[in-house]
Amino acid sequence: MSHGQSGDKLLTDILIIGGGSAGGLLAARLSEDPARKVLMIEAGDEATDPDIWDPAAWPALQGRSYDWDYVTEPQAGTAGRAHHWARGRLVGGSSCLHAMGYMRGHPDDFAPWAEATGDARWSWEGLLPAFEANEDHEVEGRDHGPLTVHRTDAEASPLTHAFIAAGARLGLPRLQGHNEGVMVGVTPNSMNIRDGKRVMVADAWLTPEVRARKNLTIMTGALARRLVLTGNAVEHVEIIGRDGPVLITAEKVLLCAGSLESPALLMRSGIGPRDVLDAAGVECLFDMPELGRNMQDHLLGAGNLYATRKHLPPSRLQHSESMAYMRAGSFTEGGQPEIVVGCGVAPIVSERFDAPAPGAAFSLLFGVTHPTSRGTLKITGAEPGDRLIIDPAYLSTERDRDLFRAALEAARTIGQSDELAEWRDHEILPGPLGTREEIDTFIANAAITHHHPSGTCRMGKDDSAPVDADLRLKALDNLFVVDASVMPNLTAGPIHAAVLAIAETFARTMLDTQKEA
Repeated sequence: MSHGQSGDKLLTDILIIGGGSAGGLLAARLSEDPARKVLMIEAGDEATDPDIWDPAAWPALQGRSYDWDYVTEPQAGTAGRAHHWARGRLVGGSSCLHAMGYMRGHPDDFAPWAEATGDARWSWEGLLPAFEANEDHEVEGRDHGPLTVHRTDAEASPLTHAFIAAGARLGLPRLQGHNEGVMVGVTPNSMNIRDGKRVMVADAWLTPEVRARKNLTIMTGALARRLVLTGNAVEHVEIIGRDGPVLITAEKVLLCAGSLESPALLMRSGIGPRDVLDAAGVECLFDMPELGRNMQDHLLGAGNLYATRKHLPPSRLQHSESMAYMRAGSFTEGGQPEIVVGCGVAPIVSERFDAPAPGAAFSLLFGVTHPTSRGTLKITGAEPGDRLIIDPAYLSTERDRDLFRAALEAARTIGQSDELAEWRDHEILPGPLGTREEIDTFIANAAITHHHPSGTCRMGKDDSAPVDADLRLKALDNLFVVDASVMPNLTAGPIHAAVLAIAETFARTMLDTQKEA
């Protein structure tokens, strides 16, 4: 493992910028060919904090040294609050911080991807081989990829089983998981947990055997400062290393820094909306007005809170054990979900509310699966340390507000069910709500990020899309963007499974091209 010395100049076949979920998978997959030199750089360090592997500890990881801890602009749609966005600054990226829920999404989530790109690789059917290659379902005869997808029925809380029974009585199908193409229904979540411990991407793909490959180098403490361009290509990448600057030249550059830092690095390098770059004092080399736009994120209302009749034992998993997906206003209609209600085996609330003691309350979280609000990302200067202007424009459309009202109503219907009577004493939040304004005010104060930023370098065949169907940045010949930023729209649930499928699909295309050559 090299850290780079001051003034170093390095040459490689493939440079991967970002050691998170997509970057870690690509480093492992593309270094399978011993003739190809692969270098992955990561601004942070290797994961060492033992709390990372404790599934129940994930909320406490936010704000630690390995969290970028971005902050959004104050949001009119959420009562003027600024939201902290946790993003992993370490090998494994946000797979070290997230809540470990694993959901592919609904097949209809991906139809717009295929339509936007004109490429069937990005359809549900096209992505299935990648999903299957990535996953180990711990079931005989099922896929045995690197990443554990653990069915949590046996460990789930009795509260969770009561929540599932409540959803089923109301008409929701009792599913065997969220990953078979049907999402409307209720089931314990599948999680990236093995033997009681988190499985992050570095555990799954960057094994000791992979790290021992002579053609793979992982450079930590290496922050990408700028892409230096010659014509329509990246000539080299300026890195701020542990001991000073490093210049890296690569035949192909794979940008895997995520939905914030991928567009930010491009903008700092002179690629992006001319007005944004002019305001930041960066010379515009390629005017790409859509770069940094189309920003999306899931919100969850935290929460519909209930006091318990008796002590509620803590979760043996990670607090949020079951997500019930459904159509708005119906527990019996199928198809692509519109809203979600999650069972929190803990008093999970936004910072606007006081949480009761653990064991004394539980939360039903509620949200919208396909928000239509679209935000923006902008840089303020040419250096990595310059502040990013993150404006997700939360709850800025009437459709999103209307669906959030329906999600809250669904949560309260489940919460008042007979099946939860053993645990429910009374509702604490929101309490009586008489008018639409009161409902909207509660939602605005309860909403928290579900940590799924995406869409800022969307792929598409239209001229304004920054990235093409092969994930090549359209302005350059040798730079590809492979992370959540290329997603044209969100999947119904957590996006981690889709990000890994994007990376695996890209790796397969590159490996197949190499074989043909």
